[in-house]
Amino acid sequence: MTAPFTTALVTGATSGIGRATAQALADMGLHVVLTGRDEARGRKAAEEIAGNGGRADFIAADLRDAASARALAAQALSLVGAIDVLVNNAGSGTAGPTAGTSEETFDGLYALNVKAPYFLTAALAPAMAERGSGAVINVSTMVATFGLDGMALYGSTKAALELLTKAWSAEFGPQGVRVNAVAPGPISTEGTEVMRDAQHHLASFAPARRLGSADEVAATIAFLASPAGAFIQGAVVPVDGGRTAV
Repeated sequence: MTAPFTTALVTGATSGIGRATAQALADMGLHVVLTGRDEARGRKAAEEIAGNGGRADFIAADLRDAASARALAAQALSLVGAIDVLVNNAGSGTAGPTAGTSEETFDGLYALNVKAPYFLTAALAPAMAERGSGAVINVSTMVATFGLDGMALYGSTKAALELLTKAWSAEFGPQGVRVNAVAPGPISTEGTEVMRDAQHHLASFAPARRLGSADEVAATIAFLASPAGAFIQGAVVPVDGGRTAV
């Protein structure tokens, strides 16, 4: 399937869901700009996409505040001229009791999971609206919609991102910009190995009875960026094996 869009920016694209998403969008014919903190891994990912016949560039970026988001947007625009698809995937998670959370941890998680995508969208979505087309896809989590012991901080950052998804859809949708989110459940990636037992426990309650893959989440993101997803706006699509349904 060929998308009407020609370029994409994927944050947190050096591994896991972001890496799989970058490949999926490149397979659709988009020129993908990957970002992440690990330059060696990022350049390798871009080279692998190019080796598979895609077009990709890498920009090293540590997204923590408005300044870093604006700097990334400027660098990406200088590379490809315009960004048609923005995937706000970069994020981090932490688990633990509320009383044991430090202010530094709280501020750091909100900076990466909420502030960075907010100002990156602010830097890129208005130009999409001016052109009359574009797509912003945010990566949330299933624990943004239900309470889970130890996940108050992380879940609240993603709940904020889901509300931003709906608000941005109302703000930019009338000008042709589709804003949606995906909410993965337990996904098997290299970054989640340390919590594999807990993931399997969560998955055991879901109809699918298994962990998901990064490619399965990426396929949903690619669908939302494709012509097939043109009438979907302001939605949060669960990719969780049915975990939030039961």
